[in-house]
Amino acid sequence: MNKDAQMRATINQKLIETGERERLKELLKAKLIECGWKDQLKAHCKDVIKEKGLEHVTVDDLVAEITPKGRALVPDSVKKELLQRIRTFLAQHASL
Repeated sequence: MNKDAQMRATINQKLIETGERERLKELLKAKLIECGWKDQLKAHCKDVIKEKGLEHVTVDDLVAEITPKGRALVPDSVKKELLQRIRTFLAQHASL
């Protein structure tokens, strides 16, 4: 395992152990709902299904189709807030 992958695994493990990963997930979920991201993505899913036809779309197709748009629609402010929370966590757990 290379050094970056090892560091990511260590950080992820610490996030899980402390419960911070779950808190971050809940914060992200709340922020995405608050900014309308969930509704935008839901509308995009409906559009894709209408365009291709329900019987011609698998869940995997839908995920592949909406993932890039879903990532692009996440507001920068949400990304920055999450990144700041992670940085704060890492600063508090500098022994990683």
